[in-house]
Amino acid sequence: MLITHKTQQARFNSFSSILMLSAWGFAMVIASFLFLYIGHLLDGILGTAPNFMLGLFFLAIFLCVARLYQEAWKKRKEV
Repeated sequence: MLITHKTQQARFNSFSSILMLSAWGFAMVIASFLFLYIGHLLDGILGTAPNFMLGLFFLAIFLCVARLYQEAWKKRKEV
């Protein structure tokens, strides 16, 4: 019984890691599209070609990757 419980726990941990990675992928896509849209609106208002759009897009990507790295580092220390 104890071996079965440990096996199930290991499967759950691997599944939760996969779920976390997919959630971060979803968050990265949503954040990048949101920042692209806000940058596009700002560029339209201020008349600056793709400056804000590209800047905010790269900011969103950088922030999501940084948060994913922090989360992965925390998971690495737990294991």
